[in-house]
Amino acid sequence: MENLIGLLVAAPLLGAGILLTGGKRLDRFGHLLGTLLALASFALGVVLFANMLGKDADARGLHSHLFTWVPVGGFRADVGFQLDQLSMTFVLLITGVGTLIHIYSIGYMEHDERRRRFFGYLNLFLAAMLLLVLADNYFLLYAGWEGVGLASYLLIGFWQHKPSAATAAKKAFLVNRVGDIGLSVAIMLMFTTFGSFAFTDILPRAASASTTQHATVTGIGFMLLLAACGKSAQVPLQSWLGDAMEGPTPVSALIHAATMVTAGVYLITRSGAIFNAAPDAQTAVVTVGAVTLLFGAIVGCAKDDIKKALAGSTMSQIGYMIMAAGLGPIGYVFAIMHLVTHGFFKAGLFLGAGSVMHGMNDEVDMRRYGGLRKYMPVTFVTFGLGYLAIIGFPGLSGFFSKDKIIEAAFAKGGAEGWILGCCALLGAAITAFYMTRVMLMTFFGEKRWVPDAEGHEPHPHESPKSMTIPMIILAFGSVLAGGLFSINSSFVKWLEPVTGHAEGDSPISAGTVTGGTMVALVIGVGIAWLMYGRKSVPAVAPRGSLLTRAARRDLLQDDFNHVVLVRGGEHLTRSLVYLDHSLVDGVVNGTAASVGGLSGRLRKLQNGYVRSYAVSMLGGSAVLVAATLLMRAV
Repeated sequence: MENLIGLLVAAPLLGAGILLTGGKRLDRFGHLLGTLLALASFALGVVLFANMLGKDADARGLHSHLFTWVPVGGFRADVGFQLDQLSMTFVLLITGVGTLIHIYSIGYMEHDERRRRFFGYLNLFLAAMLLLVLADNYFLLYAGWEGVGLASYLLIGFWQHKPSAATAAKKAFLVNRVGDIGLSVAIMLMFTTFGSFAFTDILPRAASASTTQHATVTGIGFMLLLAACGKSAQVPLQSWLGDAMEGPTPVSALIHAATMVTAGVYLITRSGAIFNAAPDAQTAVVTVGAVTLLFGAIVGCAKDDIKKALAGSTMSQIGYMIMAAGLGPIGYVFAIMHLVTHGFFKAGLFLGAGSVMHGMNDEVDMRRYGGLRKYMPVTFVTFGLGYLAIIGFPGLSGFFSKDKIIEAAFAKGGAEGWILGCCALLGAAITAFYMTRVMLMTFFGEKRWVPDAEGHEPHPHESPKSMTIPMIILAFGSVLAGGLFSINSSFVKWLEPVTGHAEGDSPISAGTVTGGTMVALVIGVGIAWLMYGRKSVPAVAPRGSLLTRAARRDLLQDDFNHVVLVRGGEHLTRSLVYLDHSLVDGVVNGTAASVGGLSGRLRKLQNGYVRSYAVSMLGGSAVLVAATLLMRAV
């Protein structure tokens, strides 16, 4: 079975290689090849999962060493794969949801001239993410990490003819480079401290780090958090996520549900031993998650672009996961549980948004939708089930996973537990508000359609089966996954051998937490109904409050970056240029001018006249005689 692990990565990587280098002769069937290779990787994952289930919980891990990648003196980096319960969970999510997105893309990208290249990039994305979660060491993980960044750049900017798409791709690439610096520094510190890149060497040693190593382990934790903030769009590196919606909708679904934004949650959970040994870094993780879950939720409330509203939602839901991961053994399992259930309903929501756009001439403004449930019944039902799941409607997936995170937050104990728990409950209420807003503006009320720039009025219609079937499958996951995971605590028992698990001492009962989340849900839905259900939705957004206007501008995150980083960088550059010209160049040029001037004056003494030299010799002799007489007199 160990030999099959490498094939998980090799299948989509082969597809990327063939589709990106095979030329136009593959245009007619390249999309099918890419989809089949993604499906093959999923099938291999299912086989390996079935093999795991037949073993005892402590004996399920598989390891496959392929070769030594970089052997240089004491520096050694291997290409080896590790398949345990944590990586297996990600493998099934990445390949399963990824395959459904491939199938959906067959219909969505049907008329795109560069469809073969698009599927090649999708395959590359899957291969890079699989490499990231299967690597048995941080050095190889970094290779997958960078591969994910490259693939996201290529897919976000796929429609390069649109300046906004090209700009969004560059923005995502540059912001993620900031986070990547954190990961590279963390890996360097790991090697200098522990002399290895392997998880099996670093994590046990970090857990038992000496007092002298504690500061280093804390520094590693902070650098890993910086890396996670970049990939998972957490404050303060969240600004790229909304702009990434410029890519084709299947890309948005893949980034938000199965690949890129989940990488940071995986990194923190995999590195749990480091954070457990570094309480300060762990507190920072919790803080970042709590701030981001509210930040993203508020942004999602004010967006009229359906994809950007869902992007704010992703930022918020990943914030829940990061916060749970920062709670340590109390929350690791529930962070991953919510990640998986989120993969189902968020992929379904994004594909549903793409279906709406497909039937509305690519219109994204929800103020120009309305009443679409009559024209797109399958999209309405599947999107609606995803909506109910994400707001935590009882019995659906989000109800089980999000409630567990809220319980774990309160179980943290003390003032911190109360603050985190209340933030999570507030986030649940806001989630219910903005997602109900999306549902009402899109599928209910009167139609608000207007002709496009070319004068064509939309004619809403249901999407083809290649698009609706993946949406239906994801809807089943949105309904059933959370309940299945909760039967006999099956998901907790599945991950516990890898992540560990501890029961917290919550000051309030689980029933009280559930009651609180239900109250939050009702409040959020009720306010949204009063604002968007009972009243007609204006075609032009009203000016709104100061908070609404700020939320439309992503709570001024880009303005802050522009003023502090862009303008600050420009002023710093100008200051450095001024110092370079006035100080550095001044010293260099001044020294050169002084030497040149002195040389010019001394040169005049060498004029070639014997009488001048005789006078110089006489003057020198007189000076020597005078000096000698003076010294004797003293």
